[in-house]
Amino acid sequence: MTTISIPEELHIEFSEVSIYNYQSIQEIAKQQIQLTQNTFSFLVEGTKEVITSNETISIDNSSFLLMNSGHCLMTEKLSNAQKRYQSILLFFSNDAVLDFIRKYGITTAKKTEQKLIHAFTKDLFLKNYIQGLQHAMTLSEKTKRRLVSLKFEELMLYLVETYGTHFLSSIIKNGNQKNNDFLNTIEAYKHKKLTLAELAFLSNMSVSTFKREFEKHFQESPIKWFQEKRLEHAAFLLKNEQKRASEIYYEIGYESLSSFVQAFKVRFGKTPKQFQSI
Repeated sequence: MTTISIPEELHIEFSEVSIYNYQSIQEIAKQQIQLTQNTFSFLVEGTKEVITSNETISIDNSSFLLMNSGHCLMTEKLSNAQKRYQSILLFFSNDAVLDFIRKYGITTAKKTEQKLIHAFTKDLFLKNYIQGLQHAMTLSEKTKRRLVSLKFEELMLYLVETYGTHFLSSIIKNGNQKNNDFLNTIEAYKHKKLTLAELAFLSNMSVSTFKREFEKHFQESPIKWFQEKRLEHAAFLLKNEQKRASEIYYEIGYESLSSFVQAFKVRFGKTPKQFQSI
Protein backbone atom coordinates (compact mmCIF):
# COMPACT_ATOMS: atom_id res chain seq x y z
CA MET A 1 0.00 0.00 0.00
CA THR A 2 1.21 3.52 -0.82
CA THR A 3 2.14 5.75 2.11
CA ILE A 4 0.78 9.30 2.04
CA SER A 5 2.87 12.00 3.69
CA ILE A 6 0.78 14.80 5.19
CA PRO A 7 0.75 17.81 5.00
CA GLU A 8 3.28 17.62 2.12
CA GLU A 9 0.91 15.81 -0.25
CA LEU A 10 -1.70 18.52 0.28
CA HIS A 11 0.80 21.01 -1.22
CA ILE A 12 0.71 23.29 1.79
CA GLU A 13 3.57 25.76 2.16
CA PHE A 14 5.61 24.81 5.24
CA SER A 15 4.73 26.84 8.32
CA GLU A 16 4.82 26.35 12.07
CA VAL A 17 1.00 26.49 12.00
CA SER A 18 -1.18 25.98 8.91
CA ILE A 19 -4.74 25.05 8.01
CA TYR A 20 -6.41 23.00 5.28
CA ASN A 21 -10.03 22.23 4.39
CA TYR A 22 -9.98 18.54 3.40
CA GLN A 23 -12.98 17.21 1.47
CA SER A 24 -13.58 13.90 -0.28
CA ILE A 25 -16.35 11.81 -1.82
CA GLN A 26 -14.29 8.61 -1.68
CA GLU A 27 -13.95 6.40 1.36
CA ILE A 28 -10.54 5.08 2.38
CA ALA A 29 -9.72 2.07 4.57
CA LYS A 30 -6.53 1.72 6.62
CA GLN A 31 -4.56 4.15 4.48
CA GLN A 32 -0.94 4.37 5.59
CA ILE A 33 -0.35 7.97 6.70
CA GLN A 34 2.91 9.60 7.70
CA LEU A 35 2.12 12.78 9.62
CA THR A 36 5.15 15.03 9.52
CA GLN A 37 3.46 17.58 11.76
CA ASN A 38 1.08 17.29 14.69
CA THR A 39 -2.52 17.67 13.54
CA PHE A 40 -5.89 18.70 14.89
CA SER A 41 -8.61 17.07 12.79
CA PHE A 42 -11.96 18.81 13.20
CA LEU A 43 -14.44 16.41 11.64
CA VAL A 44 -17.32 18.20 9.89
CA GLU A 45 -18.91 15.32 7.95
CA GLY A 46 -18.35 11.56 8.02
CA THR A 47 -16.51 9.32 10.46
CA LYS A 48 -12.83 8.65 11.08
CA GLU A 49 -10.84 5.79 12.62
CA VAL A 50 -7.15 6.20 13.42
CA ILE A 51 -4.83 3.35 14.40
CA THR A 52 -1.52 4.33 16.00
CA SER A 53 1.22 2.08 17.34
CA ASN A 54 -0.60 1.62 20.67
CA GLU A 55 -4.23 2.73 20.30
CA THR A 56 -7.27 2.84 18.02
CA ILE A 57 -9.81 5.68 18.18
CA SER A 58 -13.00 6.20 16.16
CA ILE A 59 -14.99 9.45 16.08
CA ASP A 60 -17.91 11.10 14.36
CA ASN A 61 -18.45 14.83 13.95
CA SER A 62 -19.37 15.30 17.61
CA SER A 63 -15.65 15.01 18.43
CA PHE A 64 -12.27 15.99 17.05
CA LEU A 65 -8.77 14.52 17.23
CA LEU A 66 -5.29 15.63 18.14
CA MET A 67 -2.83 13.37 16.33
CA ASN A 68 0.88 13.42 17.13
CA SER A 69 3.32 13.35 14.24
CA GLY A 70 4.32 9.83 13.17
CA HIS A 71 2.85 6.80 11.43
CA CYS A 72 -0.80 5.77 11.58
CA LEU A 73 -3.47 3.90 9.65
CA MET A 74 -6.52 5.96 8.78
CA THR A 75 -10.05 5.02 7.71
CA GLU A 76 -12.49 7.66 6.49
CA LYS A 77 -16.18 6.99 5.83
CA LEU A 78 -18.67 9.32 4.17
CA SER A 79 -21.62 10.85 5.97
CA ASN A 80 -24.94 9.07 5.48
CA ALA A 81 -26.78 12.25 4.51
CA GLN A 82 -24.41 14.16 2.21
CA LYS A 83 -22.28 11.19 1.12
CA ARG A 84 -19.05 13.10 1.62
CA TYR A 85 -16.23 13.50 4.08
CA GLN A 86 -14.94 16.84 5.38
CA SER A 87 -12.37 17.70 8.00
CA ILE A 88 -10.67 20.98 8.91
CA LEU A 89 -7.00 20.14 9.49
CA LEU A 90 -4.85 22.37 11.70
CA PHE A 91 -1.17 21.42 11.38
CA PHE A 92 1.45 22.56 13.86
CA SER A 93 5.08 21.78 14.62
CA ASN A 94 6.71 20.79 17.91
CA ASP A 95 8.43 24.20 17.89
CA ALA A 96 5.00 25.87 17.85
CA VAL A 97 4.10 23.90 20.98
CA LEU A 98 7.35 24.82 22.74
CA ASP A 99 6.89 28.50 21.80
CA PHE A 100 3.35 28.38 23.21
CA ILE A 101 4.57 26.81 26.48
CA ARG A 102 7.31 29.44 26.90
CA LYS A 103 5.07 32.36 25.95
CA TYR A 104 2.40 31.54 28.53
CA GLY A 105 4.70 30.07 31.19
CA ILE A 106 2.89 26.75 31.25
CA THR A 107 4.22 23.94 33.43
CA THR A 108 3.68 20.57 31.79
CA ALA A 109 3.05 17.28 33.58
CA LYS A 110 6.33 15.51 34.41
CA LYS A 111 4.93 12.00 34.13
CA THR A 112 2.31 11.12 31.58
CA GLU A 113 1.14 8.11 29.62
CA GLN A 114 2.52 8.16 26.10
CA LYS A 115 -0.54 8.77 23.94
CA LEU A 116 -0.16 9.43 20.23
CA ILE A 117 -3.77 10.46 19.74
CA HIS A 118 -6.35 12.33 21.83
CA ALA A 119 -10.10 12.72 21.28
CA PHE A 120 -11.99 15.79 22.50
CA THR A 121 -15.74 16.39 22.56
CA LYS A 122 -17.01 19.47 20.76
CA ASP A 123 -18.62 21.65 23.42
CA LEU A 124 -20.26 25.00 22.60
CA PHE A 125 -16.96 26.90 22.75
CA LEU A 126 -15.26 24.45 20.39
CA LYS A 127 -18.17 24.42 17.93
CA ASN A 128 -17.93 28.22 17.71
CA TYR A 129 -14.14 27.95 17.45
CA ILE A 130 -14.40 25.63 14.44
CA GLN A 131 -16.82 28.02 12.75
CA GLY A 132 -14.23 30.75 13.29
CA LEU A 133 -11.57 28.59 11.61
CA GLN A 134 -13.83 28.01 8.62
CA HIS A 135 -14.41 31.75 8.28
CA ALA A 136 -10.66 32.46 8.63
CA MET A 137 -10.01 30.33 5.54
CA THR A 138 -12.10 32.72 3.41
CA LEU A 139 -9.82 35.68 4.18
CA SER A 140 -6.74 36.87 2.30
CA GLU A 141 -3.69 34.62 2.56
CA LYS A 142 -1.71 37.13 4.63
CA THR A 143 -4.53 37.69 7.11
CA LYS A 144 -5.32 33.98 7.25
CA ARG A 145 -1.73 33.07 8.22
CA ARG A 146 -1.70 35.64 11.04
CA LEU A 147 -5.15 34.72 12.28
CA VAL A 148 -4.49 30.97 12.24
CA SER A 149 -1.47 31.42 14.50
CA LEU A 150 -3.66 33.28 16.97
CA LYS A 151 -6.41 30.67 16.65
CA PHE A 152 -3.85 27.95 17.44
CA GLU A 153 -2.93 29.71 20.69
CA GLU A 154 -6.61 30.22 21.51
CA LEU A 155 -7.31 26.51 21.10
CA MET A 156 -4.28 25.43 23.13
CA LEU A 157 -5.15 27.80 25.98
CA TYR A 158 -8.70 26.47 26.09
CA LEU A 159 -7.62 22.82 26.05
CA VAL A 160 -5.05 23.41 28.81
CA GLU A 161 -7.68 25.16 30.92
CA THR A 162 -10.27 22.43 30.30
CA TYR A 163 -8.21 19.23 30.14
CA GLY A 164 -4.87 20.04 31.78
CA THR A 165 -1.39 19.74 30.29
CA HIS A 166 -1.04 15.98 29.78
CA PHE A 167 -1.70 16.24 26.04
CA LEU A 168 1.10 18.81 25.75
CA SER A 169 3.51 16.50 27.54
CA SER A 170 2.72 13.63 25.19
CA ILE A 171 3.42 15.82 22.13
CA ILE A 172 6.81 16.87 23.50
CA LYS A 173 7.70 13.32 24.54
CA ASN A 174 6.71 12.01 21.12
CA GLY A 175 8.86 14.63 19.46
CA ASN A 176 11.89 13.51 21.44
CA GLN A 177 11.23 9.83 20.69
CA LYS A 178 10.64 9.49 16.97
CA ASN A 179 10.68 5.68 16.76
CA ASN A 180 7.47 3.97 17.70
CA ASP A 181 7.71 1.35 20.42
CA PHE A 182 8.00 -1.97 18.61
CA LEU A 183 6.96 -4.15 21.55
CA ASN A 184 4.02 -1.92 22.49
CA THR A 185 2.72 -2.15 18.92
CA ILE A 186 2.79 -5.94 19.05
CA GLU A 187 1.13 -6.03 22.46
CA ALA A 188 -1.60 -3.58 21.44
CA TYR A 189 -2.60 -5.51 18.30
CA LYS A 190 -1.79 -9.15 19.03
CA HIS A 191 -5.53 -9.95 18.99
CA LYS A 192 -6.53 -7.62 16.14
CA LYS A 193 -6.84 -8.05 12.39
CA LEU A 194 -3.78 -6.17 11.17
CA THR A 195 -1.41 -7.44 8.50
CA LEU A 196 2.36 -7.72 8.96
CA ALA A 197 2.77 -4.80 6.55
CA GLU A 198 0.46 -2.63 8.67
CA LEU A 199 2.20 -3.63 11.92
CA ALA A 200 5.58 -2.90 10.36
CA PHE A 201 4.38 0.52 9.21
CA LEU A 202 3.08 1.41 12.67
CA SER A 203 6.45 0.32 14.09
CA ASN A 204 8.21 2.59 11.58
CA MET A 205 9.99 -0.39 10.01
CA SER A 206 10.14 -2.23 6.69
CA VAL A 207 8.44 -5.63 6.66
CA SER A 208 11.79 -7.42 6.47
CA THR A 209 13.18 -5.45 9.45
CA PHE A 210 9.98 -6.07 11.40
CA LYS A 211 10.24 -9.84 10.80
CA ARG A 212 13.91 -9.83 11.77
CA GLU A 213 13.29 -7.86 14.99
CA PHE A 214 10.28 -10.02 15.80
CA GLU A 215 12.18 -13.30 15.50
CA LYS A 216 15.02 -11.85 17.56
CA HIS A 217 12.62 -10.97 20.41
CA PHE A 218 10.24 -13.94 20.27
CA GLN A 219 12.33 -16.71 18.66
CA GLU A 220 9.40 -17.47 16.38
CA SER A 221 7.99 -16.24 13.09
CA PRO A 222 5.39 -13.45 13.46
CA ILE A 223 2.79 -15.38 11.44
CA LYS A 224 2.98 -18.40 13.75
CA TRP A 225 3.15 -16.27 16.92
CA PHE A 226 0.17 -14.08 16.02
CA GLN A 227 -1.91 -17.09 14.99
CA GLU A 228 -1.25 -18.71 18.36
CA LYS A 229 -2.13 -15.55 20.33
CA ARG A 230 -5.30 -14.95 18.33
CA LEU A 231 -6.50 -18.53 18.69
CA GLU A 232 -5.87 -18.33 22.44
CA HIS A 233 -7.90 -15.12 22.52
CA ALA A 234 -10.66 -16.81 20.51
CA ALA A 235 -10.75 -19.62 23.08
CA PHE A 236 -11.13 -17.02 25.84
CA LEU A 237 -14.01 -15.27 24.03
CA LEU A 238 -15.77 -18.56 23.34
CA LYS A 239 -15.47 -19.89 26.88
CA ASN A 240 -15.63 -16.82 29.10
CA GLU A 241 -17.83 -14.45 27.09
CA GLN A 242 -19.93 -17.08 25.31
CA LYS A 243 -19.28 -15.51 21.92
CA ARG A 244 -20.15 -17.51 18.81
CA ALA A 245 -17.49 -18.47 16.29
CA SER A 246 -19.38 -16.50 13.64
CA GLU A 247 -19.04 -13.35 15.79
CA ILE A 248 -15.29 -13.48 16.32
CA TYR A 249 -13.55 -15.13 13.37
CA TYR A 250 -13.09 -11.95 11.33
CA GLU A 251 -11.90 -9.70 14.16
CA ILE A 252 -9.08 -12.10 15.02
CA GLY A 253 -7.81 -12.28 11.46
CA TYR A 254 -9.63 -15.04 9.54
CA GLU A 255 -11.30 -14.33 6.22
CA SER A 256 -13.88 -17.12 6.56
CA LEU A 257 -15.64 -19.00 9.34
CA SER A 258 -14.56 -22.36 7.91
CA SER A 259 -10.86 -21.46 7.94
CA PHE A 260 -11.17 -20.30 11.55
CA VAL A 261 -12.97 -23.50 12.64
CA GLN A 262 -10.31 -25.61 10.94
CA ALA A 263 -7.40 -23.70 12.56
CA PHE A 264 -9.11 -23.80 15.96
CA LYS A 265 -9.61 -27.57 15.72
CA VAL A 266 -5.96 -28.12 14.79
CA ARG A 267 -4.86 -26.05 17.80
CA PHE A 268 -7.31 -27.30 20.46
CA GLY A 269 -8.44 -30.66 19.08
CA LYS A 270 -12.09 -29.58 19.10
CA THR A 271 -14.34 -27.32 17.04
CA PRO A 272 -15.32 -23.99 18.68
CA LYS A 273 -18.80 -25.39 19.45
CA GLN A 274 -17.35 -28.54 21.03
CA PHE A 275 -14.88 -26.41 22.99
CA GLN A 276 -17.70 -24.32 24.47
CA SER A 277 -19.64 -27.39 25.62
CA ILE A 278 -16.83 -28.75 27.79
